[in-house]
Amino acid sequence: MIAEITQGIKVTVETEYQPSYSSPSQYHYVFTYRITIENQSEFTIQLLRRRWHIYDAGFQSREVEGEGVVGQQPVLEPGQAHQYVSGCNLKSGIGKMVGTYQMERIVDGFKFEVVVPEFTMVAPLRLN
Repeated sequence: MIAEITQGIKVTVETEYQPSYSSPSQYHYVFTYRITIENQSEFTIQLLRRRWHIYDAGFQSREVEGEGVVGQQPVLEPGQAHQYVSGCNLKSGIGKMVGTYQMERIVDGFKFEVVVPEFTMVAPLRLN
C-alpha cells in the first residue's frame, strides 16, 4: 500500500494482478487498483477531474484525462473518505501509473491538484 498527502487530502493505492482476465501469450495483462481518498483537511472538497500517466515497460506511455473517477465526482466533508476500484491493462506485464486529481474547495471554489502516488504493476510471472 502506497500513500501520499497533498493539502490535507490523503490518497492511498493498492494494486492487484488479475490472472483470470489476463492473457500473457497475447501480451494482455490486467491489473486492478483500489484508491482511497481521505479528506483530512478542514474544508469540504469535491473531486472534479483526474489525469493519469501510464507507463508500460518497453511500450509507448499514455495519458488518460477526464471528469471524475469511475463516473463520479464525490464530495467529501472533513473526515470522510471515498474508495473506488478501477483497472489498467498492460502489454508488457510490468508498468507504473502516477497521476493527479483536481479538487475544489466548496466554501470558496479554490481549485488545487492532489498527487496520486506513483504505483507499480507487475505480473507475478514476470518476476521469474
